[in-house]
Amino acid sequence: MHWSVSIRTQGDRTITHDEVLRLADAVAAHRGVASGIGTPGYGAQIVVTADDEEQALRRGREVFAEVVERAGLPAFEVVGVDAVSEEDDANPDPLP
Repeated sequence: MHWSVSIRTQGDRTITHDEVLRLADAVAAHRGVASGIGTPGYGAQIVVTADDEEQALRRGREVFAEVVERAGLPAFEVVGVDAVSEEDDANPDPLP
């Protein structure tokens, strides 16, 4: 099953436009998007294949670490990780 994994970091300096562009290029292979221009951190949303949420979160962290290194970004602290399955995303809970 496919999962969309969102990961956010926070660090000690502002992320530049060029850094986020490099991250965007690196996550593109994982159907991903990058964020963080002008903020003290960066993030990405990527798609991974996993059997369950725990595996998706683990795989998402692994892929994120690889793309951050490939993009040459500083290793900021991860402050948030979320995963949503393709199935759950297609069938959201109805509003109350």
